[in-house]
Amino acid sequence: MEENVSFADLKSEAKLARRELIVEAAERVFAVKPFDKVSIRDIAQEAGISHALIYRYFPDQQSIFVEAFIRGVEDISRVLEQLIGESETPDLTKISDAFLSYCIDNDQYLRMLTHFMLDGALSPEKVEKINAAERRFFEHFDNMFRKMKKPEPVRPLSHAFFAALNGVLITFRNYPGRTPEAVRQHMLNVGRMIDLGFSNIQT
Repeated sequence: MEENVSFADLKSEAKLARRELIVEAAERVFAVKPFDKVSIRDIAQEAGISHALIYRYFPDQQSIFVEAFIRGVEDISRVLEQLIGESETPDLTKISDAFLSYCIDNDQYLRMLTHFMLDGALSPEKVEKINAAERRFFEHFDNMFRKMKKPEPVRPLSHAFFAALNGVLITFRNYPGRTPEAVRQHMLNVGRMIDLGFSNIQT
């Protein structure tokens, strides 16, 4: 027997679908245009809707940024959870390669992260949403270091590992005189040096 679906259910699903459409459009715009140059009209044009309609789903531009950033965190979290959760002895190189590769292939998320870190104009509510998203990375890395039998507390190690990988991405994102593939390989190589350092921390 089919479940009864109310009009309110359909309306709620339609609202979620439109929010999804707006966030996906924003991600595409963020991928090719600096944040400070992106307008609500740009996102609306990419989504194929009026800019006034966006305000029915998001109160402001920063709210769309936060939603898009959280989607990226969820994507990479699924990858990390699989790599770390399914192994008794996590492979640090596979994990750092996955994190770096995702951010290289989805550059807008790295730019969102640095934008939010440096932008003091975010409301406390938005800052907490971003902090909660970042804590998901730290929880994955905590789990990884515990499986590697590293000494407690492991959270400082997770902070350092996260900061080191982001440092690689920021430092070499626009490495002059290199092809995109050469830049990618260099980042992965530097990441593996970071892996070696963390692997050698004594238990």
